[in-house]
Amino acid sequence: MIKHTRALAGSIALAVAAVVAVTAPPSSALTTVESTATRSAVTESTDAVGHTRLREILHRLTTVDGGPGALLEVRNGFGDVVLAGGVSNVGSQAPMDGDSSFRIGSMTKPFVATVMLQLVGEHRVELDAPVERYLPGIVRGHGNDGRVITVRQLLQHTSGLPDYLGSLNPQDVLKDPLAHYDARALVDIALANPPVFEKPGTEWSYSNTNYLLAGMIIEKVTGRTYGEEIQRRIIAPLGLHETSVPGDASAIPGPHPRGYARPGADAPLLDVTAINPSVAGAAGGMISSGTDMNRFLDALVRGELLRPAQLRQMMTTRPTGDPHGRAYGLGLESRRLPCGGRVWGHTGDVFGYETASGATVDGRQATVMVNLDPGGSDAQSDDMQRAIRTALCEKSPTAAR
Repeated sequence: MIKHTRALAGSIALAVAAVVAVTAPPSSALTTVESTATRSAVTESTDAVGHTRLREILHRLTTVDGGPGALLEVRNGFGDVVLAGGVSNVGSQAPMDGDSSFRIGSMTKPFVATVMLQLVGEHRVELDAPVERYLPGIVRGHGNDGRVITVRQLLQHTSGLPDYLGSLNPQDVLKDPLAHYDARALVDIALANPPVFEKPGTEWSYSNTNYLLAGMIIEKVTGRTYGEEIQRRIIAPLGLHETSVPGDASAIPGPHPRGYARPGADAPLLDVTAINPSVAGAAGGMISSGTDMNRFLDALVRGELLRPAQLRQMMTTRPTGDPHGRAYGLGLESRRLPCGGRVWGHTGDVFGYETASGATVDGRQATVMVNLDPGGSDAQSDDMQRAIRTALCEKSPTAAR
């Protein structure tokens, strides 16, 4: 997603400001902190030299772009490098730890799409079957009709279904950040609105509702939750030890930075680390790390997780209208690299964290995280994409000198 279309960030940013002005959130879950001078030194957890441009971007993310802290993990054929800058905790000024886990927001979507396409390969789901076949009677009302929307259209955001985040009252989320949200109830919130466009498949519009429904289809077909299927089909086989589908758990396991939101330009940061991720569910509820995201995307684009036919389907893209040329497949974004070829991956925005990951089919990967969202600037998002492009286009460990 790009900054202006991030439904979660866009809706929550208004709520954060409202909640700060109206009522103090529970101190055990959300706290407001004064932002002091950000520690801008960039540390490197490898003996490799070079990476000057990457260090410059990370420094920019944690200074002029306004992020408290940032980390970047790169695998580009010349070894691994982890760069970390800024702080993981604004209150204590503890430096960002390169070995950190964090919420990945919509980078959950490639995991969900991978499970769905595995089910397609097993002939348990048909991509071009109507949603009605798997969820009878669920997608109805106000012109929304699961009888004419296909599974493929859910995964590619061409269903026209409205985004539930546009109708969810975000003030309620932040007033009770540990509350559980049922996926069906969130879908019903969306379906109280008319479709974004009339004929499914003819246009593209990002909607988190699509992936709530995808998670529900996975559960209906397998008898297990989408999280259980991700665990047994992806996390366990790949040994992703820092990746989880937390369900209702509000804590982030292991070392992790605090996650912050910025209600306004001059407002103190709001600590939003502890939140029930069921509000994002199959659309954005997962936790991972730079190491695990790079491993997952590498396995995905190089054919370790999907059969060739299903991988081709996932990587068949359509334009999104993005001025920077972003195209969207089935749960996977594609962008051209300045050095040639394409990067495949996704971005994520969720309470406290903005993330982006990308991989190439020849074995290069990069993941970047800033512990600020919502309230980050467009420059923050642009520099995160610049970090991915720069990391993947470096010719050698010393090319950035």
